[in-house]
Amino acid sequence: VAAQKCRKRKLNAILNLEEDVCNLQTQKESLKKEHSQCSKSINQIKQKLNNLYHDIFSRLRDDQGRPVNPRQYVIHCSSNGSVFIIPKHLAKSEQNQDNRKE
Repeated sequence: VAAQKCRKRKLNAILNLEEDVCNLQTQKESLKKEHSQCSKSINQIKQKLNNLYHDIFSRLRDDQGRPVNPRQYVIHCSSNGSVFIIPKHLAKSEQNQDNRKE
């Protein structure tokens, strides 16, 4: 009788583990789908941001009316909501200062 109960407990444990594995596989597939959707959303946002960046720079002009070179300048958004166009070398030094502060 004791051996029979032991076998029954072991069988129940195996069945529970198989059920857990099945649930985890379902959860894994769900997470894969969610990850894929998030990646697509991120790529769409990156593309929209890139388009906006190019649109902004296509409209910008310097003091002499020449187009602003996007390779030399970056768009900088401050914490108060202000937006500036600054030279890349200044943006890099500002990022270094911000990193040191953190």
